[in-house]
Amino acid sequence: MKKLKSVVQCLLTDLIFWLYFWGCLAYLIHNWTGSSVSYFIISGLAVLSMIIFGISGLSLGRKLFQPTKFTSKKWSKSFWFWSLMAILFITFVVGWNVVEVNLYKLFTKFQNAGGILKGIFNPNFNILSQCLTALAETIFLALLATVLAIPFAFVLSFFAARNLMPKTFLGNTIYVLIRTIATVFRSIEAIVWAIIFSVWVGIGPFAGMLALMVHSVAALTKLYSEQIENIDTGQLEAIKATGAKRLQIWIFAVIPQIISPYLAFTIYRWDINVRMATIVGFVGGGGIGLLLLQQQQLLRWQNVGIIIWLIALVVWVMDMVSAKVREKLTEKQ
Repeated sequence: MKKLKSVVQCLLTDLIFWLYFWGCLAYLIHNWTGSSVSYFIISGLAVLSMIIFGISGLSLGRKLFQPTKFTSKKWSKSFWFWSLMAILFITFVVGWNVVEVNLYKLFTKFQNAGGILKGIFNPNFNILSQCLTALAETIFLALLATVLAIPFAFVLSFFAARNLMPKTFLGNTIYVLIRTIATVFRSIEAIVWAIIFSVWVGIGPFAGMLALMVHSVAALTKLYSEQIENIDTGQLEAIKATGAKRLQIWIFAVIPQIISPYLAFTIYRWDINVRMATIVGFVGGGGIGLLLLQQQQLLRWQNVGIIIWLIALVVWVMDMVSAKVREKLTEKQ
């Protein structure tokens, strides 16, 4: 059974490897020449490559799951190493083409950015009061989103920690369900949530706060639960030995060990939310981001300049303060 498993793992690894390799080559051929390569040909070449190099014992799959005398050679002389280097190189080339990197434009179209650069180095301080109001809105928006996310993430983290959930069908189901939901909600960027809530509750800081809150709940649930999974299990066993119930174990054995790191994670999240609040403003989430978008659309580059300087200043201050607080909290663990 174990040998069969290694064979399957080897075949799947090689098949995925060669599908990716020939797929990338087909993309480059189409991009450079306009000629198309059918999926049937790509699949056929991948299967053929998998068989040839798998049988010969030279493949990456054999190196990982069924080593041979060929895969045990010095890495610089082994086929699996050079095939891996080839896949990394072709990945870079494909990425270069997909992103449409154009260094000529980068160095010859510099004058297009002249307006924004002049605005940055000659900001308009006449709208400073308006900027400060929007900036305060952004900071409080991020703060409220973080504070409201804490209780939800705190409770959910206990059910998303593998070492706290019972190894029963119900326990496993709850664990997987919460982990999956947190992963899905975290994978959807805050700017997408801002679009959803801007349509739901209307454009403004409330939509931005809700967007950051939802994303923060998912992110903090992951961070909190991972911290719980790294606690000292000795204290858990000691409390269990006294006949304590599950809730008592959580209160007296788990919570005392996680308070400091939880505070550090929370402050770090507020720091992130302050920066993200600027972005969600671009899609109607309110705050300084919305003001920046309005001024940019009106081509008022001097106003854009003062906004950029204020955002940079606040982010820098938040970064310094949060780093210092997290350092102090970490020392107390």
